[in-house]
Amino acid sequence: MLKIIQTFIIITCFAFTTYAQSSAPELALIDANGKSITISSLKGKVVFINFWATWCQPCVKEMPTIQALKESFRDVVFLTVDIDGDLPKSNAYMEKKNYTLPVYAAPTAVPREYYYHTIPATDILNKNGEIVWRTDGGFDYSAPEISKILADLIAGK
Repeated sequence: MLKIIQTFIIITCFAFTTYAQSSAPELALIDANGKSITISSLKGKVVFINFWATWCQPCVKEMPTIQALKESFRDVVFLTVDIDGDLPKSNAYMEKKNYTLPVYAAPTAVPREYYYHTIPATDILNKNGEIVWRTDGGFDYSAPEISKILADLIAGK
């Protein structure tokens, strides 16, 4: 029975996490001040993008580990995207929790390669602007594998 449970857990993890490299389509985001940022403008940098909402319990649960990751990796660009586009509400949430994660909204549809109707969803892009890691659903970003992925990408591996 234990073997069956372990196999199920392994299959489930692979179903929700991808390590395959693929080109990231253009994505434009806007912050509460109207400042725009695009994925193409971040080429040459490692980018961590998290799609979330304040009402999403798995999103809220993983946010402290994303904040801690941001504090550990200052060379990575962190983007949190409120899928509801309610920037005043999501910025108030970040402020209340003392998080320094920048919040954006997508003024147009988000390409499926990044997020497709499941939150939280997270993508990590390498310096070439390629998606090298993604996951749908809550995740503990204090996991050593994430730190290794980011460190390797920063080092150009």
